[in-house]
Amino acid sequence: MRARAAELGFDACRIAKPDAIPQAPQRLREWLESGAHGGMDWMAETEDRRADPRVLWADVKSIVMLGMNYGPDEDPRALLAQKTKGTISVYARHRDYHDLIKGRLKMLASWIAGEAKDDGLALKVFVDTAPVMEKPLAAAAGIGWQGKHTNVVSRDFGSWLFLGSIFVTLDLPADEAEIDHCGSCRACLDACPTQAFPEPYRLDARRCISYLTIEHHGPIPDEFRAAMGNRIYGCDDCLAACPWNKFAQMAREAKLQARDDLRAPDLDFLCTLDDAGFRAFFSGSPIKRIGVARFRRNLMVAVGNSRDTELLPRAIENLAHEDPQVRAMAVWAARRLLDDESFSALAQEHAGEKDGDVKSEWQAGLTEMQA
Repeated sequence: MRARAAELGFDACRIAKPDAIPQAPQRLREWLESGAHGGMDWMAETEDRRADPRVLWADVKSIVMLGMNYGPDEDPRALLAQKTKGTISVYARHRDYHDLIKGRLKMLASWIAGEAKDDGLALKVFVDTAPVMEKPLAAAAGIGWQGKHTNVVSRDFGSWLFLGSIFVTLDLPADEAEIDHCGSCRACLDACPTQAFPEPYRLDARRCISYLTIEHHGPIPDEFRAAMGNRIYGCDDCLAACPWNKFAQMAREAKLQARDDLRAPDLDFLCTLDDAGFRAFFSGSPIKRIGVARFRRNLMVAVGNSRDTELLPRAIENLAHEDPQVRAMAVWAARRLLDDESFSALAQEHAGEKDGDVKSEWQAGLTEMQA
């Protein structure tokens, strides 16, 4: 099976039993009760199935965990210094991994079924979108361990692994779990620009730039805007900071190689994309799922952080955007790029604004002038 998995492009293939993560239910319950999942209500709604694979599917006897390396060919943090460029998380610079990995999982599942020659065999494949706790299961299977940034770390691939699983009714021998090799290191915790880790091995999604740019609806909370920099979709800082990446390898799967036009896209160009342009440019990309409004909201924060007055027209034109979350962030961007007199005049022009969040941004900008 491992040989066939490797032929299909998987870099890791190991097996866990469905009862291999007994600590998961309580940890998940505590995390949800703390509110750290933010607006991801679907996590609470699927809590029981997420906490125990046997609740998701009672017939499962073994879980085949697969990992596919998506290691970049350069440190993604280097782009953060280029303020007029947009920084996109490594995993989203190419084809949507959901489609790629799910297809490969189905091919492997078909192979397993053929080899088993068992008429009663049943299999289910999952990749990310189902209520499966892939990370603790991957650790239980020995693919890696959950680092202090809560993501899986591999001795062979560092922090750059996509995970998928095949639930089977076969009773397969389980692999040994991997032990934690983080030691006293806290590089990932210290690298987080928004201090999203209240303690090692615990993430507060509400402070995470990946959550804020992808899952969060509405204006970006003020306390996180400057820290976002030019990150317009996701964040790789905690992953990239991990010392185990010294063993990481560049992705060997061609479909996971970064698109050239997503390595360092111009903010100015991205701001020109209307809904049709957005869908066309990000066709086949996971970025498309957040929609043009949330994406443009993120762009406005990056425009403000650029401090480049050549991008001022992009902020001003979005003051009239139909979506209030975009208008709100455009106000913030304009305040970062305008002198007091010009901002005050612009505020007068938009005195008829009706949305509460947008009005608050105008008022905050005017108050800042008087401080």
